[in-house]
Amino acid sequence: MTVGHVGERLLTPGEVAALFRVDPKTVTRWATAGRIGSIRTPGGHRRFRETEVQALLAELTTEATEPAEHV
Repeated sequence: MTVGHVGERLLTPGEVAALFRVDPKTVTRWATAGRIGSIRTPGGHRRFRETEVQALLAELTTEATEPAEHV
């Protein structure tokens, strides 16, 4: 794909959607809501920093696999 600052890989909404197993429109809504940062190309398309996407994916995966606290 394309390369951003300091050689960082940029992902398309479709690539991010595949990682999270959601629809690309969902990824766009997340970006609009500020849940995930995005960059706009000169043509107006969204791109997502791979490191940020991987960090969010790891955070959500960790939350889902942590044992539930018993109250």
